Amino acid sequence: MKLLLATNNAHKAREIREILGDSFSEIVTMRDAGIDFEVDEDGETFCDNALKKAVETLNYAGDRFDAVLADDSGLCVDALDGAPGVYSARFSGEGHNDAANNAKLIALLKNVPDEERTARFCCCVALARKDRDPIAVQGEVEGTILHEAHGENGFGYDPYFYYAPFEKSFAELTAEEKNSVSHRKRALMLLRETLDVEDRDRI
Repeated sequence: MKLLLATNNAHKAREIREILGDSFSEIVTMRDAGIDFEVDEDGETFCDNALKKAVETLNYAGDRFDAVLADDSGLCVDALDGAPGVYSARFSGEGHNDAANNAKLIALLKNVPDEERTARFCCCVALARKDRDPIAVQGEVEGTILHEAHGENGFGYDPYFYYAPFEKSFAELTAEEKNSVSHRKRALMLLRETLDVEDRDRI
């Protein structure tokens, strides 16, 4: 069963292969397959966007692949009613960068006390398949938003996202530490469990 990943991120592709490699005979990225295709991610939730990307990419790829895996992720802050959410990458406007997004986030939380700065990173992973219903699962990791940036690793909101079990921000974690608890890792593990249950039910 050939799987197309709706991404060209090498790190993400490696993680997916490590977790789902036993479920597919071949796993390739869009670049590997010579496919240049983009989907307008205009959904209201992470799963809306991931499902749309997976289904439309599978339709575009035609008969070359049996399934397409897509994901969408972002930061949800309780004090901001779940914002930035699906707008995480463009929180401060189209064309803005991580620094601008973080500046807006911290400004909006300026007067919010520590106990109310709870937040979570969310990732929805969607698998579109031919002649079968798609699967969508979401992984989350809980944390709080710091007042100041800590750490030089990671990207996006990582310097402000404090993860209590490690007593560090996500930007202070090593790649191995972050990958072990990441929202994408948790979503992929849930997908793996769902596929395993399907396989057992078919026996």
